[in-house]
Amino acid sequence: MNTLYLECNSGISGDMTVAALLDLGADRQKLEAALSGIKDESFRIEISRVEKSGIDCCDFNVILDEAHENHDHDMEYLYGPSDPVREGSGEKDHHHHHHHSHRNLKDIITIIESLDISDKARELAIRIFTILAEAEAKAHNRAIDEVHFHEVGAIDSIVDIVAAAVCFDDLSIDEVIIPRICEGTGSVRCQHGLLPVPVPAVLNIAEMYKLPLSITEHKGEYVTPTGAAFAAAVMTSTKLPEVIIPKKTGLGAGKREHEKPGILRAILL
Repeated sequence: MNTLYLECNSGISGDMTVAALLDLGADRQKLEAALSGIKDESFRIEISRVEKSGIDCCDFNVILDEAHENHDHDMEYLYGPSDPVREGSGEKDHHHHHHHSHRNLKDIITIIESLDISDKARELAIRIFTILAEAEAKAHNRAIDEVHFHEVGAIDSIVDIVAAAVCFDDLSIDEVIIPRICEGTGSVRCQHGLLPVPVPAVLNIAEMYKLPLSITEHKGEYVTPTGAAFAAAVMTSTKLPEVIIPKKTGLGAGKREHEKPGILRAILL
């Protein structure tokens, strides 16, 4: 049995998850081959090493076309481009506004089903996206098939979620222990106004799948809907053994600059 302990003391997001699993030993070539099947020329991926608080971490970056390069797209899968101001950062992300088409859950499942990936990876990717759509449907009082994912943000989320599923499957993990997922406080601005942290989708996922959220005093959004959906899809236990013997550790870097450095530790026991 391969048991994974996800230490989410700095929250969890899609890109942090992929980076941590790659650092743990997931096959990079297999990942790149899987993502090459996504027929969309608006993105490329970059895998590199970065330092967070002096600690060497893996970084997984989905780079979209020039107009949207190096921005945080986690909320855009639903709300579309905006100029969000993350509380505590004092910085504004300048997005270029364009008209884009939208995809619903069925459209995204069709994309995932077309990819040359294992059945287990495909099932996990669809499960993660379904959890995400369920949570957003509940937040906006809509039927799940009425939740529309904005094209620009959706491709970012599709890449993160497919990548996480492929890496997770490649590592042949049987059990996942998540004792707690630390979240911040405050609010985050989206196109429709201010949302409280945890954002409604994260809170809905925690409620529906019994995620162990720990609300800290740190300002900012540490848990993204994509990260929460991945955790909900793979978590099998919240109880860590009294004594553990780590076999290998992977460190995934987050993009956001908060008071607490964004590092997700994935530890094989």
